[in-house]
Amino acid sequence: MSDQPKSFRRSFGLLDATMIVAGSMIGSGIFLVSADITRNVGGAGWLILIWVITGLLTLTAAMSYGELSAMFPHAGGQYVYLKEAFNRLTGFLFGWSFFTVIQAGSIAAVGVAFAKFSAYIFPILSEKNILFDLDFIQVSAAQLTSILLIVLLTFINTLGVKEGKWIQTGFTLAKIAALLALILFGVFAADKAIWDANWQTGFSFGKMEGASLLPYVGLAALGAIAGSMVGSLFSSDSWNNVTFIAGEIKNPQRNIGRSLFLGTLIVTVIYVATNLVYIGILPLNDIAYAENDRVGVAAAVKIFGTKGTYIIAALLMISTFGCNNGLILSGARVCYTMANDGVFFRSLGQLNKNAVPARALWIQCVWASVLCLSGKYGQLLDYVIFVVLIFYILTIAGIFRLRRTRPELPRPYKAFGYPFLPLLYIVSAGIICISLLVYKPLYTWPGLCIVLLGIPVYYLMKKGDDRKPSPLHEPNLTTYDL
Repeated sequence: MSDQPKSFRRSFGLLDATMIVAGSMIGSGIFLVSADITRNVGGAGWLILIWVITGLLTLTAAMSYGELSAMFPHAGGQYVYLKEAFNRLTGFLFGWSFFTVIQAGSIAAVGVAFAKFSAYIFPILSEKNILFDLDFIQVSAAQLTSILLIVLLTFINTLGVKEGKWIQTGFTLAKIAALLALILFGVFAADKAIWDANWQTGFSFGKMEGASLLPYVGLAALGAIAGSMVGSLFSSDSWNNVTFIAGEIKNPQRNIGRSLFLGTLIVTVIYVATNLVYIGILPLNDIAYAENDRVGVAAAVKIFGTKGTYIIAALLMISTFGCNNGLILSGARVCYTMANDGVFFRSLGQLNKNAVPARALWIQCVWASVLCLSGKYGQLLDYVIFVVLIFYILTIAGIFRLRRTRPELPRPYKAFGYPFLPLLYIVSAGIICISLLVYKPLYTWPGLCIVLLGIPVYYLMKKGDDRKPSPLHEPNLTTYDL
């Protein structure tokens, strides 16, 4: 054990960190969720506005996180910020939710999406191809493919940060280039008649029922907007993954904040532009009722003809492959940091000879694979969007708390627009949370139950760990204090 590294190697530059942000955000959502949004809001203007609001909220949160990442440039990211701003229990509840559902569920969902779109090119990988039919579970080719993908990427990331970095940077650059090409070809394929017809709806707001638009009554409109944003927020989520690998980024005090801004800005522009392309080539009804919600496939067929299905499938394979690599690479760092804090399995707080948390990577792999087999990852992700927003609100509120309680800490980067923009995010996200709580209870109470289950787990873990915390992992004590 003596030859194992005691700390991470700083291998990620600004480009690599930016690609972690963008690559973790861009998966399959941009090709799917616009259908559900359109059904909920009914107008072309509202479809674009939902994506713009989502982008602005994401940018605001990302720029606010820049201050926290500069203050605490350690592995663990949001877990560390919550622990330092509030207490260890608050940090643990985020880490518990992150490990059990948010990250593992995202890895499983993206893995299965990779397999589903691969089946366009290789039909044998279809989810309809049942390989094993046991009494209590069925295992499809898509599930097995997703598990093999997760195992492969986990293994590659155990070899060292350099291997994972190459995959992440290369695949993210490739999918950004492919998306830009899709947008460019979409502009040339746009039909003015379709564009004009779609914009006749303007900012008409209501629920689409076939060709009819049913207006919402009273505050139900808030519930519709909040429900619409579930998909767009998830499609824009995981931007904070770069904070989890802060211990491996060069000049983290500067590069994390810059990468958060650049990565979220790139993705926001691409998402809005992609939806403008959808409006330019597909009638609004075709967007709302695309087969299996696959708006991207319908658009690609309009742009490229019959080959469009294979083109978009190849793009989605690249996109989901790179996205899952980013999720796998970054997620294990939270388990590692929690283990070193004495609130998670002790053995996960070790680095292998390649200076990566291999055991944390493998336990993440096992749990994500179980979720792939269960088929419940999508439902779990629906449950936690409310919780994700709550933790974002708490983290940004931590900026205000830390400025008051720990003004002596160095702040080489400060939250842009403080206090107005961070406060605007808290208020806006709070309104969305309240709306979901009232109008979409399925998205709220199950997620809260998952979080609350973490409380007894926290005290069991803490009781079972007899180590004296090291100074670095004491609450509210950072390397700047040493």
